Amino acid sequence: MADIRKILCALDFSPMSPRVADYAATLARALNVPLHAVYVAPTLKRYGSFAVAEESIENFVGAILAGARETMDEFAAKHFEGLEATTSVEMGYAPEALIAVAKEQGCGLIVMGTHGRRGIDRIVFGSVAEKVVKTSPLPVLTIHPPLGGS
Repeated sequence: MADIRKILCALDFSPMSPRVADYAATLARALNVPLHAVYVAPTLKRYGSFAVAEESIENFVGAILAGARETMDEFAAKHFEGLEATTSVEMGYAPEALIAVAKEQGCGLIVMGTHGRRGIDRIVFGSVAEKVVKTSPLPVLTIHPPLGGS
C-alpha cells in the first residue's frame, strides 16, 4: 500500500496554481496528511558574466525572493485554509529543487501542474513537470490545464 505521509505541492503562481492547489489540498484532506507548498525561483548565475554589478544582481534576487514569499503566504492562506500546511520559497533549477525539497520534507507524493505546451514551445522551453516525472523517485501527479485553456 502507498505510504503517503505528506504531499508536496509545487507552485509557480501561474493561472494554473489554484487548480494544482485544489488537487493537493483535496488529497491532503482525504488522506489526512500535511502538505508542503513550494515555489522555486530560477537562479541568475548565468548572468554573472555580464557587466552587471554583483550587488545589483543580489538586490534583484533578494527582491524576487521577498516578493515570492509574500505571494506564497497570501496564496497559502487562501488555498490551504484548515490544512496542516507549510511553505517554502527556494532558488535553483526547479526539477532538482522540487525533488530535493520533497525528500527533505519526507513527502510521498508530488503534485504539480503542466502548462500543456506543444510543438516548438515544448522543444524550446522544455517542461519542468516532464523532468520531475522522469527523475523523481517519488510518484508525481500532474495536473493539466482544462480543455479549452486556463
